[in-house]
Formats: sequence, C-alpha cells, structure tokens
Amino acid sequence: MAYWLFKTEPDTFSIDTLRTQKTTCWEGVRNYQARNMLRDKVRVGDEVLIYHSSCQRIGVAGIGHVVKAAYPDHFSWDISSDYYDSKSSPENPRWFMVDIEFSRKLSRVIPLSELKAHPSLQAMPLVQRGNRLSIMPVTDEEYHAIISCE
Repeated sequence: MAYWLFKTEPDTFSIDTLRTQKTTCWEGVRNYQARNMLRDKVRVGDEVLIYHSSCQRIGVAGIGHVVKAAYPDHFSWDISSDYYDSKSSPENPRWFMVDIEFSRKLSRVIPLSELKAHPSLQAMPLVQRGNRLSIMPVTDEEYHAIISCE
C-alpha cells in the first residue's frame, strides 16, 4: 500500500462531498506529471489524504482510499465538460482518473502552516515552495506524521 495526497478545492469538491457520495471518480487531473503518477503508480488499496486548497482553511481534511485503478478520464472527450481536451479521445486517451472511497473526515483540518512547521515533513513536496501538483506521493513517515497531528 502507498500513500498519496490529492488536492481539491472544497467549494468544488470537499471531504464532505466525498463522505456524502461515498465513492467517486477523481477526474480532471490536467498536469502530465500528476497524470503519470495517477496512471502508473496509484493502486487499489492505496490511502489518500484529501487536501483542501484555494480556500480559507487550507490543509489536510480527511482520508479516502483507492477502489479502482486508473482508467481513461472520459470527461476529457466530453465537449460539454470543463475538463474537455480536443486532443483526447476514447481511442487515444490523454488523461486518466481513479475511483476513491471515503474513509474518514479528520477531527480538524490540519493546516498547511502546521505541516510546514513539522520536523518530519521538511522534505515533503507539499511544503516545498512552488510545488503545485494536484497529486503527490506521501511517504509512510510523512503519512503517520500528518495523522499524528490530528
């Protein structure tokens, strides 16, 4: 099992949305590096930290787990979708998604400022300046350090 951090903007999709839906596809990844991780490395059973960004309370808000490995993101060839990409098609998909299931909401959002100050998280890409990936790996040590902040 591996650990991941998936960023989302909570006014679009939040940990509460995931709790309500129980299981959902994680679509809309439009960065090649994040897409490659999603397609090539994320596996069924992996744990996912749900991270709220671009909001008032930025930080880790909950946990999900992967229930379906990467498959083509069909929104990329749906012209009515915000995620449409004219260069993607069912025959030659450019983008991929996974399905995740709600595990639990944390008792509080663990803020980015706290994560940046945590000694065990100094090498984590999330706390590095300029890192904007929507999907990033999390080491076992980092995962447990974050959960211990709850």
